[in-house]
Amino acid sequence: MIGERRAAASRPPMGWNSWDCFGSSVTEAEVLANAEYVAEHLLAFGWDTIVVDIQWYEPDPGAHDYREVSRPLLDAWGRPLPAPGRFPSAADGSFQPLADRVHELGLRFGVHLMRGVPRAAADAALPVSGHPDATCDSIADRSNVCVWNPDNYGVDMTAPGAQEYYDSVMAQLAAWGVDFVKLDDVLYPPVETAEITAISRAIDRSGRAMVLSLSPGKRLSLAHLETLREHGQMWRISDDFWDDWAHVVEQFQRAARWAPFQRRGAWADADMLPFGRIGVRGHVGEDRLSRLSVDEQRTVMTLWSMMRSPLMMGGHLPDTPPETLALLRNPGVLALRDGEESREIVRDGHLVIWSARVGAREYRAVFWLGDDEQELVVHLADLGLGLGLGLGLGDVGTAGSCTDVWSGTSVEVADGRVTLTVPAHGTRLLVFG
Repeated sequence: MIGERRAAASRPPMGWNSWDCFGSSVTEAEVLANAEYVAEHLLAFGWDTIVVDIQWYEPDPGAHDYREVSRPLLDAWGRPLPAPGRFPSAADGSFQPLADRVHELGLRFGVHLMRGVPRAAADAALPVSGHPDATCDSIADRSNVCVWNPDNYGVDMTAPGAQEYYDSVMAQLAAWGVDFVKLDDVLYPPVETAEITAISRAIDRSGRAMVLSLSPGKRLSLAHLETLREHGQMWRISDDFWDDWAHVVEQFQRAARWAPFQRRGAWADADMLPFGRIGVRGHVGEDRLSRLSVDEQRTVMTLWSMMRSPLMMGGHLPDTPPETLALLRNPGVLALRDGEESREIVRDGHLVIWSARVGAREYRAVFWLGDDEQELVVHLADLGLGLGLGLGLGDVGTAGSCTDVWSGTSVEVADGRVTLTVPAHGTRLLVFG
């Protein structure tokens, strides 16, 4: 892997993705409305990537589910092209005009891509660019298909022309100015190691440092860690995450498992943030404001930030409530992108506590997963904040204070402990030092 790809994701990537609000039918106007919002309201806080999700090559993708038969727009080599009815600037068959407009806003441009070769390209036996004898049919593995999307066949990586096909696809994305590729149907299981490797190699050969994000992460095992680190800058650790408290609770165990293995340029990804207005034309649920309460959203932001997950906002940003926007713009929380030693240190019933360090500052997140507000007494010794940390607290029996990162208010430390009121399904994020 070329070093520039790791450097492009030296911190967990942050941005917006069209899936939660527009499913497979997002339009250019909607992409640009969200890009302009990011540039105006979020770029200064580190949010800088705009991702067009699935089926941008389908002229008529359907509003709330996939068509039974995929009818993609393809070039002569079987590579997907943006549908100009939805992306008018792509009338010449290129995403470059849209990428240029996103870049002019100071942002990075990303696209979703399904693993494999389009079924329509294989059925038509279109030639493979870069190999004189191969066709999209001869490289297709018709026995290895996505179980939930009709677009593609898998690629048989032992077939002549297979690598050349992926080389040609990534070369085209690079020529358009793509900075970020969300590659789907590679971690479902089984992990499609051969195709992940081929696509990573193709990105390197393209000459453009495109960040590779792998999805969707269902039942993903740590046994694949080295492969994921070698080829991807991000990889999902769950199936799609939605605005359901049960999804949040389940994500805690995944976050705890993967957090100790985070490192620069290679990030376990807890999935998108289903905040704000979602389901406008989505595949799950109706047009709605997130069903997660503000306290629950704060819990998600805290957990994702403590584990140093990438942050991809899923809601239609121009309709974002002010209380949700505030969650995305808290500098103390976002500073955790530079954290170290992030890990879960307590799990007991509804109580979960995480620790992390940013420079000389110690962060502790106290989560309460129960259904009622709870008053908790938390001892500094149980937080690992005893002698010799240089936090101005001296012995754990000495009085002092820390700061609640979300509110910015001081929290008293007395007799080596803090007393906290934690909302139902909520959190208190404390910083010492």
